[in-house]
Amino acid sequence: MEALKNDLFLKALDGETVERPPVWMMRQAGRYLPEFMALKKKYDFFTRCRTPELASDITVQPIDIVKPDAAILFSDILVIPQAMNIEVEMKEGIGPWLPNPIRSQKDVDQVIIPNVNEELGYVMDAIKMTKEKLENRVPLIGFAGSPWTILCYAVQGQGSKNFDLAKGLCFSQPEAAHQLLQKITDTTIAYLKEKVKTGVNAVQIFDSWGGMLSPVDYQEFSWQYMNQIVEALAPLTKVIVFGKGCWFAMETMAKSKASALGVDWTCSARNARYLSGGNITLQGNFDPSRLLSPIPDIKRMVKQMIDEFGKDKYVVNLGHGILPNIPVDHAKAFIDAVKEYSA
Repeated sequence: MEALKNDLFLKALDGETVERPPVWMMRQAGRYLPEFMALKKKYDFFTRCRTPELASDITVQPIDIVKPDAAILFSDILVIPQAMNIEVEMKEGIGPWLPNPIRSQKDVDQVIIPNVNEELGYVMDAIKMTKEKLENRVPLIGFAGSPWTILCYAVQGQGSKNFDLAKGLCFSQPEAAHQLLQKITDTTIAYLKEKVKTGVNAVQIFDSWGGMLSPVDYQEFSWQYMNQIVEALAPLTKVIVFGKGCWFAMETMAKSKASALGVDWTCSARNARYLSGGNITLQGNFDPSRLLSPIPDIKRMVKQMIDEFGKDKYVVNLGHGILPNIPVDHAKAFIDAVKEYSA
């Protein structure tokens, strides 16, 4: 295999000393780019996910335009439930919509653990095409949602401020909930292993709704399943774990086999280093809304952020996905500020 022209991201995940930290942005392949919006007008969301030509083009767009140090495959966490016999639509103005949410043991029994190559082969094709288009310029990240976050959508049926129905299932029918979580976990492990085999250089697990749970419930309904994924994937690739609002679990996460932990913007660099024990690579944690600040402010704040985290064992990123209303030159300024960094 040919060497990567830019392997800064992988070096940071290995904890090596670097000239400057690497940078990429969650959701960088997407809605803030006019080039992405042009494709959005022509093709609906899941068509873009399922068409390898489109998914690979979208993945590479930010590499050409804003030039981060890593690419993340354009896809969605909800391709997993789709493959598991759970119908998922994307509705304009609503977001994910699941017409038949899971509310009982009977519903859980209908959920299958699929053959990932049959059901999700299009993702593997997208990886192969993306690797060709990237021409070894930067590493490629594959990802999946955490089992808890997938359960949230599967049970709630759509996005929510508090995922009360999802929590309700866990607390009133724990046996059914744990069976569902285990099915999602088994599917996700098979899916990510296949992605690694196909050529991704690292994987990230997104626990977008982990912060909805109390620390005790987090261990039971989220972390133990995420950790199964980490344990299964760590021998094969570098695993980044990102839990939004999960600062309370950082100590536990840091003791796992994960290569890096994502941090959101509500947790300071100092607290993140303290809670994680100071030895693991951290990734984050610029508030995505802050990209609306004037460019000189963005550049100053990025430098300050790197100073606070330290340039080593650190990957610069946002604290959550980039917003659709961010001007491209502001996204570029964020990335340029990292490239211009000197302590």
